[in-house]
Amino acid sequence: MALPARVYLNGEYLPAGSARISVFDRGFVFGDGVYEVIPVYGGRPFRLTHHLQRLDASLASVRIPNPLNPGQWHDIFRELIAEHGAVDQSIYLEITRGAAPRDHAFPAAVTPTVFAYSQPLAYPAPEQIRSGVHAITVADIRWTRCDIKAIALLANVLMRQTAVESGCAEAILIRDDRITEGAASNIFIVSGGSLATPPKGPFILPGITRDLVIELARDHGIPCSERDILRSELFAADEVWMTSSTKEILPIVRIDDRDIGGGRPGPALQRMLELYQDYKHALRKGHAE
Repeated sequence: MALPARVYLNGEYLPAGSARISVFDRGFVFGDGVYEVIPVYGGRPFRLTHHLQRLDASLASVRIPNPLNPGQWHDIFRELIAEHGAVDQSIYLEITRGAAPRDHAFPAAVTPTVFAYSQPLAYPAPEQIRSGVHAITVADIRWTRCDIKAIALLANVLMRQTAVESGCAEAILIRDDRITEGAASNIFIVSGGSLATPPKGPFILPGITRDLVIELARDHGIPCSERDILRSELFAADEVWMTSSTKEILPIVRIDDRDIGGGRPGPALQRMLELYQDYKHALRKGHAE
């Protein structure tokens, strides 16, 4: 995908090719920062309040003060969204601790770096939704604060690359024989008509799409639980899904060269996709957040 034409950086809207940060920025030097990815449907940000709440939680965890208030964030997003009009988009925002002489300890006084842009949303290929995708399981080699949406994603990058090199769309992470999440997604299983997903905690990112799937399930009488899921349960499940803000809900039909649910998407997925699309339609009409 091409780079965006214009970005927001530290109070200015600039051509992407003109945007510059210091080589001493702690995001560049240490990966000392956090980020968010926010879908936009019909010009309306998806679950914006939830995304900004998660941003606040990540910033508080790494002790970076939020440099902007909600109204200022709204103004920035409105300006960036206007670049593409009503086209479905994806906003990326990043906040680092800022530029300072290299020292592991926090600098005494530093101004956070704030960066954001929007670009047209890249949807999964229709074939992936119709036929499903493949995944592998890998050991979860990350740290113990995966609930922070930190920009330091090297472990996730390596695990996702392992999946790609295996011809798969995702790596499902295993810690102590239990599923945590995907390298870039949350994971659901369906067994006997009931949904389950690992509980929130320090080993998973609290996904906004994950939370909406749970909300939609409970609002429409679909049994859904947040609980530990053993690796063996993946292979016994009727269906396995991955969820994320940009992938939405994708069926995983093969894991570690073993078919899931006969190797094709199941009826629970179809029902959830209908509910999810209904929610997006309501958002476009201004009837949902």
